[in-house]
Amino acid sequence: MGQKIVFRTILELIGRPKEHIEKTMKDYVAKIKSDKEFKVLHEELADIKKQEKEELWATFAELEIEAKSVTKMTQFCFDYMPSIIEILDPAELTFSGEELSIVINDLQSKLHAVDMVAKQIKAENDFLKKNTSGLLKNYLTVLLRGREGLTSQQLSELTGVQKDKLEDYLDQLIDEGKVDLKAGLYSLKKEEPHNN
Repeated sequence: MGQKIVFRTILELIGRPKEHIEKTMKDYVAKIKSDKEFKVLHEELADIKKQEKEELWATFAELEIEAKSVTKMTQFCFDYMPSIIEILDPAELTFSGEELSIVINDLQSKLHAVDMVAKQIKAENDFLKKNTSGLLKNYLTVLLRGREGLTSQQLSELTGVQKDKLEDYLDQLIDEGKVDLKAGLYSLKKEEPHNN
C-alpha cells in the first residue's frame, strides 16, 4: 500500500558509560538494517563526545532510509524515536484515505499509551509523596521528642533534607498542632492533660 519513500533521519543517544552508548548506537543501527520494512541506503555514525558539564556521553547516527510507504515511515518514527525526519523523495506525496487513517490511528494509539503511562507515573508519584511526607513528619517528631528544641538547620543536618524544604514540613506540623516554634527553635507541642 502506498508509494516508496526515502527519508533522512537522525537518531541520538546520551548516557553513560561511554562504551555502553557506543555499543547501544551500533546495535540500534544494526536492528534498523535487519528490519525488512526498511532499506538503509546510507549511514554515518558520529564520534562519541563527552558532554562538557556532565558525566554523560553523546553520539548520533544519520541514516538515509527507504520505506515501503508513508505508513511504514510513521511506524519507524514510533519504533525508533528519531530526533529528525526529512523526506527526500518523492517531492510530493499523495495519501489515500485508508493510509491517512492508519497513520492517524497509530498516532492516537501511541498518544493514548503515553497518556496512560503518564497517569500511572503521576499516581505512583502522588502515592510516594504522600508516604514520604508522612515518614518525614514522623521522623521529625521522633527527633524532637525529649529535646528542648532544635533549629531547622540542625533538623536539616539530621534528616539530610534541604532546610527550606524541611521548613515546609515543619510548618505543616505547626498547622496540625504537633510542633511549636519559639525563638527559632522547633519543639514538640506539650500535650494538654485530659480531664475525665
